[in-house]
Amino acid sequence: MAKLGSWPLSAETLRRMYAGGRGNAAARRFARLWAAVYAAGLHPRRWVTLEVVGRRTGQITRFPLGMADWQGDWYLVPMLGENCNWVRNVRAADGLVTLRHGRARVCRLVEVPVDERAPILKRYLATVPGARPHLPVDRHAPLSEFAAIAAQYPAFRVETAPVR
Repeated sequence: MAKLGSWPLSAETLRRMYAGGRGNAAARRFARLWAAVYAAGLHPRRWVTLEVVGRRTGQITRFPLGMADWQGDWYLVPMLGENCNWVRNVRAADGLVTLRHGRARVCRLVEVPVDERAPILKRYLATVPGARPHLPVDRHAPLSEFAAIAAQYPAFRVETAPVR
């Protein structure tokens, strides 16, 4: 069973945890745990908890995420692609979110055009190892392979939003 770096779960186990594009019970438990850890700021700054208003419930939902740094900006990329829950919530909230890492920052997530995503996706796979089993491209692949999947994997630039 191939291991994902020092991660104790195999790539296949991680893929099964998100079969159908939605986390199973174990994935949801891990997500709650990591959301609390990242929000407390106990990991490097690239690991954050995204808080966004749910598009149907109106309640705050929390997602533990890894950010990619590229050319001086930070980006969020959904490892499950276009239709994952946090992406739909962010779009419904017009990009207005809170990122937590030790403290809360109100931010606006701005979607990157498809033709600009390839290098961001490549950087994302280089820095967020847990996403590697979910994207159909090897992290060492040329940019052309990332460009081929860019329409299926949105990237959002993190910008500081004015406090209301």
